[in-house]
Amino acid sequence: MVCLLILCACSNSSPPEVKHRESVTVPATGDAIIEGTIGEASTLIPLLASDASSHAVAGQIYNGLIKYDKNLVITGDLAESYDISPDGLIITFHLRKGVVWHDKAPFTSRDVLYTYRVVVDPATPTAYAEDFKQVKAITAPDDHTVKVTYANPFAPALASWGMNILPAHLLEGKDITKSLLARNPVGTGPYRFKEWIAGQKIVLEANKDYFEGRPYIDRYIYRIIPDSSTMYMELKAGAIDLMGLTPVQYARQTNSSDFTSRFNKYRYPSSGYVYMGYNLRHPLFKDRRIRQAVTAAINKDELIHGVLFGMGQKAHGPIVPGRWAYNPYVKDIAYDPQHAMQLLAQAGWKEKNSDGFLVKDGRPFTFTILTNQGNQQRLMTAQIVQQRLRTIGIEVKIRIVEWATFLKEFVDKGKFDVVMLGWSISQDPDMYDIWHSSKTNTGELNFIGFKNAEVDRLLVEGRSTFDIEKRKKAYFRIQEILAEEQPYTFLYVPDALPVVNARIRGIEPAPAGIGHNQIKWFVPKSEQVY
Repeated sequence: MVCLLILCACSNSSPPEVKHRESVTVPATGDAIIEGTIGEASTLIPLLASDASSHAVAGQIYNGLIKYDKNLVITGDLAESYDISPDGLIITFHLRKGVVWHDKAPFTSRDVLYTYRVVVDPATPTAYAEDFKQVKAITAPDDHTVKVTYANPFAPALASWGMNILPAHLLEGKDITKSLLARNPVGTGPYRFKEWIAGQKIVLEANKDYFEGRPYIDRYIYRIIPDSSTMYMELKAGAIDLMGLTPVQYARQTNSSDFTSRFNKYRYPSSGYVYMGYNLRHPLFKDRRIRQAVTAAINKDELIHGVLFGMGQKAHGPIVPGRWAYNPYVKDIAYDPQHAMQLLAQAGWKEKNSDGFLVKDGRPFTFTILTNQGNQQRLMTAQIVQQRLRTIGIEVKIRIVEWATFLKEFVDKGKFDVVMLGWSISQDPDMYDIWHSSKTNTGELNFIGFKNAEVDRLLVEGRSTFDIEKRKKAYFRIQEILAEEQPYTFLYVPDALPVVNARIRGIEPAPAGIGHNQIKWFVPKSEQVY
């Protein structure tokens, strides 16, 4: 799941909806692509990052042993091939030969062994160690072979090796938390790091030695623009080439002939969901009736239509519709303000003050929704939630915080009442790192502090068998428990709405979205602008 926070592809088997024109042209090298991003990366050592902005950049610089292809099927990456023993307990990776790091050092099995050892090292502050703690033994018979042995069946084993491999020759024997690679990374990926100007941009250059062939586009630049409206103006002005549109931009602001002649729009189901997460250490939210009441007071259909313009669907749990582990029978809490008020009364919140807010023991029912700067969808969602909760006597405040500060000072440290955030989830339904009670420490992904013995047991069961039906039974039950406990109010699954400058050709929509063949994107010589 770490790949948890990486921008994942769609979960549907059908190709994305495309609204664009495309002409066939002979590929040419050159030019640059500039992508607008709301959040700035926190570190470019992916093992230490838990945010999408960091992983998006790192994904251009590093590779894993495996990856998902355009049809969401696992295939080799740094591993040219792999063998799995009949009992599923041994994976033998056959590494590509001739792969070099960006500093020209050869990539070998030593790098894989180092990455494994550093991720399971207790001194490494990473949220991603648990998958690799399942490994019983790891050996390298030679420079291009890695043999991984598991003591027991571990369903996400193969997928977990999509983790980015780190350069042993630059990190071995050193404190990874103090490494210069955090801001000056060296990988094996299609783009090399060039520069990072804090608060402005990260610049990458094409890796001419890339083992799958150099990218046609010479430079990939991430411009940090912490406001979606400003980013859209920059797009129209030609200052950026790629961004994710908001629903209102997609539906109402991008249909003119001028815009459609200059840009190509895409739409497909995303692999993530937006939620309100309750700090379960907070006195207000220890009582699940409170959490249930808040959910009952929120009209999710209103959010789908008012915020997403119909471009999304309601979320009922941590697995998005269309996945094999999605439970369609989960009894989600329906919109019912009267039921919400009954639940609040049962929890002791019966009286109201002169302002119309509920009070208990002289204290008004008030809390703050914390979300990140620049995400207009989440702000609009928070505002609608604020209005709905006011009608049942709850005062909601909204606080917007810059992305890096939001993560480091509030989320990681548990200093919040309620957060409004999103998860992008991997293809495998394993969600141990988000929901297991052992993952509630600082910097880990169960930052709301959820603890449930049955969920703990089911999470272990779900990842400890290769039997799909047994796994499905475990994950179906987990979704039922979360629907009852409401540690999150699961809000919606938005559609992905990327837009790309029309001069960029070679984009191939697929179940994996549009980024799967990025090294094949190109700009005809006559249209190159950088």
